[in-house]
Amino acid sequence: MIYIRSQKEIEKIYESNRIVAETLQLLENEIKPGITTQYLDKIAEDYILGKGAKPAFKGYNGYPATICASVEEQVVHGIPSGRELKQGEIIGIDVGVLKNGYYGDSAYTFAVGEVSEAKRKLMKITKESLYEGIQKARAGNRLSDIGNAIQTYVEAHGFSVVRTLVGHGIGANLHEAPEVPNYGEPGRGPELKPGMCLAIEPMVNEGTFDVESLNDGWTIVTVDGKPSAHYEHTITITNNGPLILSKNEIG
Repeated sequence: MIYIRSQKEIEKIYESNRIVAETLQLLENEIKPGITTQYLDKIAEDYILGKGAKPAFKGYNGYPATICASVEEQVVHGIPSGRELKQGEIIGIDVGVLKNGYYGDSAYTFAVGEVSEAKRKLMKITKESLYEGIQKARAGNRLSDIGNAIQTYVEAHGFSVVRTLVGHGIGANLHEAPEVPNYGEPGRGPELKPGMCLAIEPMVNEGTFDVESLNDGWTIVTVDGKPSAHYEHTITITNNGPLILSKNEIG
């Protein structure tokens, strides 16, 4: 079932997403060579709890941490640890928040110090592809128009879109219908309607789109060991186009 959210519900989803956005902005200032992903996790958890909210991911299907911290070839769901970040790496951070019964979810990929031109391009194209997809999240369009726009943009720049992981509806549950693939033919799937809330999240690889899971049961990595980038926004569809609920001030 795809939910059409009321204005009051959307305001609650926005409140959770505002905390998500603030958390990502806080973490941006902390990311540098030598710090651990566990350190970032503690900062995020303390901030979210301080806002009277709960980390949405912690305990979700047994996930052990507040954030997902995915470094280099880790696509998503990297578990924070004592591993220190190194100069030139990239790290995707995914944050989820639950407050007043409604969820927020957003992700951003950060550079650790100075990174290569190739990684900068990967980050830039992935972020831009997210906005290409968001622009198609309009009433009257079809769900697959979002993924088609993302895939078309990404592949035009020589990168690949992960197939086995998707975006999702969001609201009173962290993951709701519909699934939002980042690829596919246009003009297919449910019609988009005002009040739908979606988490759109392209995961883009420098090399092949093939991925695999590590033995921890969570971390997804590229099979060729090449880096991956991940950006995500929670949006709602309005009569005047898409509205980004997790908008942040990160460049």
